[in-house]
Amino acid sequence: MSKLVEMTGIEKYFPGVHALKSVQFDIAPGEVHALMGENGAGKSTLMKILSGIYQRDGGDLIIAGQSVNPTTPGEAQDLGIGIIHQELSLMNDLTAAQNIFIGREPRKSFGRLDEVALNAKTAEIFASMNLNLDPKVLVGSLTIAKQQMVEIAKALSFRSRVLIMDEPTAALNDAEIAELFAIIRRLKSEGVGIVYISHKMDELKQIADRVTVMRDGEYVGTVGAAETPISQIIAMMVGREVNEKPLEVPDLGGAEVSLKVQGLSRGKEIKDVSFAVQRGEILGFAGLMGAGRTEVARAIFGADRRDAGVIEVHGAKVDIQSPSDAVKAGIGYLSEDRKHFGLATGMNVRDNIALSSLDLFASRQGVLNEDKMADTAKFFIHQLGIRTPSDSQEVRLLSGGNQQKVVIAKWLLRDCDILIFDEPTRGIDIGAKSEIYKLLEELASEGKTIIVISSELPEIMRLSHRIAVMCEGRLTGILPGGKETTQEDIMQLATQRDAAMRVAETV
Repeated sequence: MSKLVEMTGIEKYFPGVHALKSVQFDIAPGEVHALMGENGAGKSTLMKILSGIYQRDGGDLIIAGQSVNPTTPGEAQDLGIGIIHQELSLMNDLTAAQNIFIGREPRKSFGRLDEVALNAKTAEIFASMNLNLDPKVLVGSLTIAKQQMVEIAKALSFRSRVLIMDEPTAALNDAEIAELFAIIRRLKSEGVGIVYISHKMDELKQIADRVTVMRDGEYVGTVGAAETPISQIIAMMVGREVNEKPLEVPDLGGAEVSLKVQGLSRGKEIKDVSFAVQRGEILGFAGLMGAGRTEVARAIFGADRRDAGVIEVHGAKVDIQSPSDAVKAGIGYLSEDRKHFGLATGMNVRDNIALSSLDLFASRQGVLNEDKMADTAKFFIHQLGIRTPSDSQEVRLLSGGNQQKVVIAKWLLRDCDILIFDEPTRGIDIGAKSEIYKLLEELASEGKTIIVISSELPEIMRLSHRIAVMCEGRLTGILPGGKETTQEDIMQLATQRDAAMRVAETV
């Protein structure tokens, strides 16, 4: 069978980094070819070469039998290559339809924009995706999951022969993932080749035909998805076996209650939520998309104003009206959307780590001690294993997992007693996940109070000493961590819409 794409001997250099070393990859019509590897392995770099964002420094790229060298995304699109980026590239102040067809809008006579045709074409794409979304809705008003679906619709609008999906399910719930997989299977039947990049190992068996693994910028191998054990693929990715130890729930006994929340409410999003977390405890928050988990975190942190509720830190009532109030109270928050709320992507690693703690580096005259900032950044780069050429590297050039580690470093430097991690491993590979799990456990063992919000039930069960479950803005129950709780137990509470079934929290 002729290949849609053949890449051989691909080389790519960045200042101080040999990013790709003689890498090979190919894809056939009607195939889902998964591209796997840890963060920094070179997956996104390889796909950016295919999609015209980067130019290769060596090797051959053949598309539909022709040797080509796309120098812009537009040229790649003309060659039939579409890409859905891990980090969304939508414009919040435009509608979904305007985002999808920007620069390609249907026109009437004299160049006037044909809004009716624009919205109709968008509605047609949404219908093919089984997506119930108004083409005229402003993208900025949508959840991250819905924005991701708009990004997918935009890629589909180009009628690409090869479609690159970089972490397409990172922000989707199970129902939305099922719809996406149905779209992928329809595209396969039409002969479209899908390059599928994901860190969710369970998805490989559901959707992939072949798996290519990269490590440290090099090609490791290609295997069949159906016949290859997940453990073998993980070993290829990390160069070792990753064995997650079973959760050990500590006996906290009469440990101090570090954070107590009573009657927290905000509009229809949060309805009378109460809970408490002890010193040294990891409390997980589970629930379906829209359950209100992130809204609770943002209200505690002061990012959103609450309508009612009392927050106590170490037994004392605190009045948190803004994030700065929360930081002063010793609360740090790692947002689920690190690109917009966790990082200044145009700044370097050193400055991002120091952002929340500039007072630690300033003299009485307000002059920053750059050497001290650099030494601090290098300490966290080493401690967290942040893969970067130097502390002066711009954060936007790091992989998603390493960007996440920079955000974690920022809050560790602030030395907050209470840390809220919202989707801490979203877009992070299996090896880096293991490192972050270990880090969170170490922080808890040192007496930090940890709240973890995750859409991945295995992750919540792996990390949490107790699991708080939410449904439609209400806390429906708190379950013990460890082997006593199953995914079915969590899902029962996550779909429990009867407020009378809510379980009162006791510590």
